[in-house]
Amino acid sequence: MSDQRSNLTGSPRFAPKVARRDFLGLAALWSFLISGVTMFLGLFRLPMPSLFPEQGSKFRLGEADRFPQGSTTVIHDRNVLVGHDEGGIYAMSLVCTHLGCITQVVSDGSFTCPCHGSRFDPKGSVIQGPAPSPLRYLELSVSPSGDLLVDRAKNVDETARFNPGGRRS
Repeated sequence: MSDQRSNLTGSPRFAPKVARRDFLGLAALWSFLISGVTMFLGLFRLPMPSLFPEQGSKFRLGEADRFPQGSTTVIHDRNVLVGHDEGGIYAMSLVCTHLGCITQVVSDGSFTCPCHGSRFDPKGSVIQGPAPSPLRYLELSVSPSGDLLVDRAKNVDETARFNPGGRRS
């Protein structure tokens, strides 16, 4: 009979129940351990940026001969319009000055923002808001290899032009 009793007391069914205080202590301990592991994993990711900056503000357009007088060319992957009028070559940003949406060229040469309804004339001036200012004209220069360079970080006046002979006007 004592053999039967010893077998029953060893059974999980007859084991004493976990007290509430012990359960809360174990829950707090496991919560602390899980949050500590998560924190250390986050610390290992900290040195690596989650968003990489752009390569730079300057990019090449190619040779000036690529843009004959009277032409306008949209560089879609750079969101820039390059034009060549009687004054010279110019580059205009196609980024809307309202919230940074990309404008689209309309058949009459004007620009429209598909997101918020701003409209710009062919020279980039605001026709209809909510854009607060005209489209930006960007600085053009020549690289040592002879290619045209656009610098998105530098704005110029809308009358500034680059002459293929290498002089700005």
